[in-house]
Amino acid sequence: MTEIVPVSGPELITYADELAALLIEAVEGGASVGFLVPLDRAAAAIWWRERAAAVEAGSHQVWIARDDERLVGTIGLVRAALPNARHRAEVAKLVVRPSARNRGVGRALLTAVERSAAAEGLTLLVLDTETGSDAERLYRSAGWTPCGSVPDYAADPYGTLRATTFYYRALDPREAPAQGPFTMRGTPRHRGDIP
Repeated sequence: MTEIVPVSGPELITYADELAALLIEAVEGGASVGFLVPLDRAAAAIWWRERAAAVEAGSHQVWIARDDERLVGTIGLVRAALPNARHRAEVAKLVVRPSARNRGVGRALLTAVERSAAAEGLTLLVLDTETGSDAERLYRSAGWTPCGSVPDYAADPYGTLRATTFYYRALDPREAPAQGPFTMRGTPRHRGDIP
């Protein structure tokens, strides 16, 4: 069974090498998640480690999907920092290992983010993804609303500029989505939380 687990800052550092391997596999497979090929493993691990302080501070959250002790996916949530935007956050870096795709892992990660955000009182999530990608089909099927696309917004992993579609999802904190067929454990802990 796949388990969706929130990670703390120190845990993110521990998982950085596994997350780097996952990120490289996704980028080499054509996923447009902000990186170009070739993506150096050390640089990818450093990128993940650099997120640890933000996770500990509570401005970022990261979940991982584990299947029989193997990391098969990840997703992040970046909270808006400005006072007029504290009701929303951005979903970032939904990445699923190619061998784990079409098994509901991406949907389970997305559901974990939606549940956590709703439980924390957030009322709006936003994200962007390459137009026409598998990820876009996932977001549409999960009930996200497209709100426009921008041509040549970001380069794909091979450097070709591609269109990006922006999505949003309104949340009602009283109606957090059901858990679904995956095990989800805990909520991210931040400095200052009571043990």
